[in-house]
Amino acid sequence: MLPTIRASMPLLARTYTTKAKRVVLNQDKSKIKDYNPKISNTHDQRVYVWGFQETGALGLQTNIKKSQERYTEMVHHPTRLQFSTNNEVTDVTAGYGFTAYAVQRSDGETLFGCGLNTDSQLGYQVKKVKSNSPAQDPANLDVIIYPTAIQLPREHGETAEDMEVRSMSAGRAHLVVVTRNGHVFTLGNNSYGQCGRSIIEEERYSKSAIIHRISQVDICGPDDEIVSVECGQDHTMFLTKLGRVYTCGWGADGQTGQGNYHSAGQITLIEGDIKKERIVSLSCSSDCVLALNEHGDCFGWGNSEYGQLDNDPEHAQTQINIPRALKLTKEIGRIRQVASGGSFCMALNDQGLVYTWGYGILGFGPFVEQTSKPQHLLPPLFGRNDFSNATTVVSIGCGVFHMGAINSDGDLFMWGKNRFGHLGLGHKKDQFFPFKTALNGKVAKVAYGVDHTIALCKPYF
Repeated sequence: MLPTIRASMPLLARTYTTKAKRVVLNQDKSKIKDYNPKISNTHDQRVYVWGFQETGALGLQTNIKKSQERYTEMVHHPTRLQFSTNNEVTDVTAGYGFTAYAVQRSDGETLFGCGLNTDSQLGYQVKKVKSNSPAQDPANLDVIIYPTAIQLPREHGETAEDMEVRSMSAGRAHLVVVTRNGHVFTLGNNSYGQCGRSIIEEERYSKSAIIHRISQVDICGPDDEIVSVECGQDHTMFLTKLGRVYTCGWGADGQTGQGNYHSAGQITLIEGDIKKERIVSLSCSSDCVLALNEHGDCFGWGNSEYGQLDNDPEHAQTQINIPRALKLTKEIGRIRQVASGGSFCMALNDQGLVYTWGYGILGFGPFVEQTSKPQHLLPPLFGRNDFSNATTVVSIGCGVFHMGAINSDGDLFMWGKNRFGHLGLGHKKDQFFPFKTALNGKVAKVAYGVDHTIALCKPYF
């Protein structure tokens, strides 16, 4: 039986009043330090890298011994590049095992590169010799593990602003740069004339100090100017302000669009169905080319083994050597952007819908490998949902084996072959649907290499 509580027992009471409690809380509040988080400059660029590391293309290592260790072979997650925290990176391009960065620096250097340099595609890079070591001839570096300045030859009176990069692109073993003052610089392998100079039989590209310089006047005349450059595997294309396209290099699949299948060291204006069109963008990561005019119409030339450029399936050509208007993209509507991979193509229309066709991992699952008709990927695959129904895709791109899309929130979605971990998903398994890549920033541009990926981002705040 429970004991009875006596009525005379005093009740417990507070020892302070409500007013006093408020005073105490106010005193405590006055002692709390205000925390003002540091807001990043919205103009700062962050660079994240991932994929195959052994070539040095990611530029993450500063020690040669560490770079040769087995565990550094691949980087499966996007990793911030230290070089970008100390330098203002304005543009980036990825070749086959190497990367080039456009920068703005106080010392006037405007171009850096890392990765494979077996064909001097990153210039003549000499290993620094310590002052206390015995004298020896400098050796050219075939592999550069950290971004290193590429010295572009300057003429008398040229300033750092003149040499700032307007556009650049990398192929399998060559690099092409267009500077602000309208000069073109080509580096690396020229076996097929892709550097825009005469082909020299048995020319040795390793340990070569040749950087070919071309004035844009010699390419497109005094009344036009080059606005961008696009490199395929072993050919180069220049796009001008007036919408004309000039090409050089390997043409065995018709990718130069010059009406033949020969290699050409002479930069030549191409015509075909684009003769009277104003072309605004070009895309090619291998040997199939897509071009877009100002009205959103698509044109193509080059390799069409997998039906990428088929207008007539019954009489399909596997190689097209002159620009042709594509009928298969007419049902897409007005196209905003195109991208061409090794065996597949992509298109983004003005409604933000992504279309893919050709052969490979197209984003529709493991059972859809080929389609000759462009099919659109559903918007929810790129972040659209009930809580974010205005989200849409704003940019697309692809490498030889993988694809990517950036949405209006600055998120990057990737899919395709993943042998080298270049999808940044934490593993090497192929990805059959678009999947969001974890990046600590809003993605502004992505460079898709053959085995690595580089993303140029802006901070969230």
